[in-house]
Amino acid sequence: HVQLVESGGGSVQAGGSLRLSCEASGVTGSSYCMAWFRQAPGKEREGVASIDSDDNATYGDSVKGRFTISKDNTKNTLYLQMNSLKPEDTAMYYCAAEYAIVTRPLEVKWYSNWGQGTQVTVS
Repeated sequence: HVQLVESGGGSVQAGGSLRLSCEASGVTGSSYCMAWFRQAPGKEREGVASIDSDDNATYGDSVKGRFTISKDNTKNTLYLQMNSLKPEDTAMYYCAAEYAIVTRPLEVKWYSNWGQGTQVTVS
């Protein structure tokens, strides 16, 4: 049973930075993809960034150049460093994982394991 627990959200002024963390437990398999998604009120959940077991990273167009995804395999932890934050980055941020090869890593439908989310508010 996979558990994903996010932390690091909060309130920040525009232009500021936050780092989100996602601690994973119950991980199985050597091939996986982990990702960050976000969902603002009244909007669909969108892919922010993903990284696979070969360290291939993918970013959504709206965060390229500002956000960086990384992972620490020794700690089973996924990170999202968010810089130059904008009010439009305000959303609930979710960690997701799939222990298989994911064809389109920023699409919600590919992931079966989700965390509870952490709120990011930029004003």
